[in-house]
Amino acid sequence: MKPTPRALRKLFSDPSRVVDALLIFVPIAIVLELAHANPTAIFVASALGIVPLAGFLGEATDALAQRAGQRVGALLNATLGNAAELIITIVAIRAGLLEVVKASITGSIIGNILLVLGLSLLLGGIKHGFQTFGRRGASVNVTMMTIAIIGLVIPAIFAQAIEPRNHDAVEYLSIGVAIALMLAYVLSVVFSFRMPSEETHAAPGAVTTTEHAAWGVNRALAVLTVSVIAIAALSEILVGALEPLVREQGLTELFVGVIVVPIIGNAAEHLVAVEMAMKNKMELALGIALGSSLQIALFVAPLLVFLSLAAGNPMSLVFNPFELAALFATVLIAAFIAFDGESNWLEGAQLLIVYAILALAFFFLPV
Repeated sequence: MKPTPRALRKLFSDPSRVVDALLIFVPIAIVLELAHANPTAIFVASALGIVPLAGFLGEATDALAQRAGQRVGALLNATLGNAAELIITIVAIRAGLLEVVKASITGSIIGNILLVLGLSLLLGGIKHGFQTFGRRGASVNVTMMTIAIIGLVIPAIFAQAIEPRNHDAVEYLSIGVAIALMLAYVLSVVFSFRMPSEETHAAPGAVTTTEHAAWGVNRALAVLTVSVIAIAALSEILVGALEPLVREQGLTELFVGVIVVPIIGNAAEHLVAVEMAMKNKMELALGIALGSSLQIALFVAPLLVFLSLAAGNPMSLVFNPFELAALFATVLIAAFIAFDGESNWLEGAQLLIVYAILALAFFFLPV
């Protein structure tokens, strides 16, 4: 029996229902892995399974944040805002896929700004026309994003002169930059706490949605624990299938890292941002997109440097020129859009066009 158009409209009017339906891929991925099935099938199934788990992880974090109070809750949300992607990258570090990890950092930043914010501006603009948001919070986020990109660019530029003389110095430079970026992250969180309440914007990485059903602490902790364990298990499967997938499909690890992995880890959060924009809550949608990018650049990337040292696979913050060019272009166009305090559907389309251009470039890049 075919679903009626009315039933389909009801289903797709709530994106979370579509995401929750992907939970069926969790057991499918495990079965395919145990059966040593085709690597592409394993990768796709595990990726689809991670998407709803990341959504549950975010919802549990949000529930705990609401119970913990505004300040502690903002810090909790900021710390766990990109937990799903962090788990995936930790597994990739253990597997020695450092270039994929660095590519996923780049991809998360450009994906949140170009793809997520682009979709939010496009769909929100189509529904509501011109939308407005607080210029002060947006300008602070864009300025912090610019500082973060400077921190990611400096090691790559100076490494060209340092590497031939002293390889270890490049590692020390990356560690120093990582400490500086984490300090900037802490200062940005403190600043968000001290802003007047009428101008408070989302802390870096925070996904502040108060429309979830109220969960008790015990339920939230249980969902959080189960989600982390399940994401870790599926991440092992996904990373294990990544290299066979690359060989089988003729893709590059750079393309998978920049485009595919960030979408997997952040899909649920992406839907929240778009949903907020369609409800004419553009300031919240902007805060989710820019805040998540900030957390990746200022917290996750530096943290991965230290975690890679602990895992015995040291990762530097030296990105290739193509990734740096993409980051620079992304922050530049975000600044133009954020500073006027107003958005429309055309600006969303422009962001999506830039993202499509970058995706095509990374797809054909033979590295």
